[in-house]
Amino acid sequence: MSTVTLYTWIGFAIFLVVMFALGYVSAKKTKSVSDFAIGGASMGPYVLGLSFAATYLSAATFLGYPGWSHDWGLSNLWLFLAMIGGGPIGVLMVAKRVRKLNTGQKSLSLPDWLGDFYKSDILRVGTGLILLFNIFYIAAQFVAGARIFQFLLGMSYTGGLIFIAAIVVLYVFAGGAFADIYTDAVQAVMMAIAGVFVFVSGIVIFWKGSITATFTGITQKLAAQDGNLVEVFNPDSTHFYSIGVVTGAIVIQWAFASAPHLFNKVLGLKSEKDLGKMILTYVITATFCLVVLFGGLYSRAALGDNIVAADLALMEYAVWAFPAIIVAILGVVILAAAMSTTDGLFVSISTVFANDIFLKVLVKRGIVNVSDQKAQKIALQISRMTVPLVGLIAFLIVLKPPLYMGAVMWIGISGVAAGTMGPILYAVYAKKKAPARAAELSMVVGLLSYLIIYFGGIIPSTMTAGAIATFIGIATIIILARILKEPQAAKMEKVEEKSLKAN
Repeated sequence: MSTVTLYTWIGFAIFLVVMFALGYVSAKKTKSVSDFAIGGASMGPYVLGLSFAATYLSAATFLGYPGWSHDWGLSNLWLFLAMIGGGPIGVLMVAKRVRKLNTGQKSLSLPDWLGDFYKSDILRVGTGLILLFNIFYIAAQFVAGARIFQFLLGMSYTGGLIFIAAIVVLYVFAGGAFADIYTDAVQAVMMAIAGVFVFVSGIVIFWKGSITATFTGITQKLAAQDGNLVEVFNPDSTHFYSIGVVTGAIVIQWAFASAPHLFNKVLGLKSEKDLGKMILTYVITATFCLVVLFGGLYSRAALGDNIVAADLALMEYAVWAFPAIIVAILGVVILAAAMSTTDGLFVSISTVFANDIFLKVLVKRGIVNVSDQKAQKIALQISRMTVPLVGLIAFLIVLKPPLYMGAVMWIGISGVAAGTMGPILYAVYAKKKAPARAAELSMVVGLLSYLIIYFGGIIPSTMTAGAIATFIGIATIIILARILKEPQAAKMEKVEEKSLKAN
């Protein structure tokens, strides 16, 4: 056993003990589906801000995105702008209004929130089914875990995949959102420290007397290998080969800020006035994490194209640059990043089946006739039983390792954004509520547009395809809201509500 492998096993064992201890405590607090989904809406801004950052960034930040930097060079720094600019703008545009509206609705998830707002079970169930796209996102995180186990612990890719899937499934099965949020906060701090460490390490290793001279020297090393690596737009890049696709990347990051597993974090905030503190915590943490993108550039400058896989570019650089114990710590941080996102995704998907479909449709409509207490117990069981099923599907998707884990991840993100952003933004910003039918059609048209544009091969970038489809979905609800009329029953309900308020 190598020194790196030994240190990694020790570090990962300690990490698992801490995470499962928190999961055990969380399981004791998880008494209802509300606790499982959003931690009972009782979380503080700093913990949630750290959790939001950890979930937003994922293992792609430490494996997939540095891999893009390694293969595509300086053009990948557009991703830094997209994630620091697009993401926070999305949160600022949507989060505060969503949180305020949810004070009355008491919704537990995105499908729940949209279904309650538009009073549409079609939208509730449809949005819930769209969230199954996030299984691709989970699959990408499994790839990250498998790659680390393969590279540092000497496991086979398949063995590593089974190991990471089993750990995450058991963990989320027990603790739900309490486990997700508290452990994410710990993981976010680890990720931020690791990001800054990697960034500074390259400056120290390639030092040329000044910061400017150092980065000039790195750029020259990249240019000597391939001139496209130092271009503002790299024609070899999938996502950053023109200003149009860069714009698409920024837009989809903006839309991603309202993703379901992030949406749950906003709903979990105890006090609306603390939202600003939560967002600021997220922005600072994300900035510290994202400078790790330079690790891919350092890897290319130091090692050229002689690496096992693009997703392992950062780890190859770490082995080349750092002592064994540092490599092991970085590997544990990446595993933490994978878990921090995956557990949140599991919670958001399982909530769909337990709350949005079972409680809000089947029980509420009397299709399943049980007492409220019994219904809550069944819902919590559904939440937990969904976890291993979703884990199995995600496992099967990436049983054959993909070229880029980031490519798999963005299939899910873009699909969800295309189908949901129209109804979300119209609910948040329109002066007059759109008819439910307009929101439902926006969901369908946005999703179908994405499927046609991306899987039809019209646009190869998942980010840009998702951005265009998202705009199509938004345009659809804006147009249909002016054309379609509300059903008479909905009008009568509004009159009754006004009458009750007046009295």
